[in-house]
Amino acid sequence: MTQASRYDLPDLNDIPEDIREKILAVQEKSGFVPNVFLVYARRPDEFRAFFNYHDVLMEKKDNLTKAEKEMIVVATSASNSCLYCVIAHGAILRIRAKDALIADQLAVNYRKANITPRQRAMLDFAMKVCHQQAEIAEADFEALAAHGFDQEDAWDIAAITAFFGLSNRMANVTAMAPNPEFFTMGRG
Repeated sequence: MTQASRYDLPDLNDIPEDIREKILAVQEKSGFVPNVFLVYARRPDEFRAFFNYHDVLMEKKDNLTKAEKEMIVVATSASNSCLYCVIAHGAILRIRAKDALIADQLAVNYRKANITPRQRAMLDFAMKVCHQQAEIAEADFEALAAHGFDQEDAWDIAAITAFFGLSNRMANVTAMAPNPEFFTMGRG
C-alpha cells in the first residue's frame, strides 16, 4: 500500500473531538477516510480553517452548480500537477455531473472536454486566475457576463481557484496520496 503522506498521520483517538467527529462522519458517508482529512488533522487549527473555508466555497448555493465547482477544481488542479486533487475531486465531479468521462477530459485538456460554452468561459477565467492573475482585466469579466456570470460568480470562481491553489501545493509538499477508492468512484 502506498503511504498516505510523507508526514506521520495522527491516530483518530489522539485528535480533538470536533475533528474526529467530522472525520468519522465523512467515513460513514463515503466508506473510507480521505487522506486529506488525516494529513490536515496533524494541525487541528489549520484543519478547522481549511475545511471551514472549503465548505463555505463548495457547499453554498449560488449561480455555480456543485458539478461546476468541481470542474474548476479538477481543471486547475491538473494544471498545478496535483494528483490528489485531480483524483479525489475527479471522483466527486463524476458523481455530481453523472458523467463517467468528464473528469478525465478536464484533467487532460478542458478546452477539448464535452462541456458547455458557459462552462468553458468559467474554466478560461479560472485558468487565468490560476496562472495569469496579474493580467485579469475588465474584458475577462465581460467574457463571463456574456455567459450569465456576474461579479459575485467571478469572485466565487477566483476563490475556488485560489483555495485549491493552496490545497494543490500542500498536497504536493506533503506527498498526499489519493485513496484507492477515489479511482473507481462514479465510473459505473
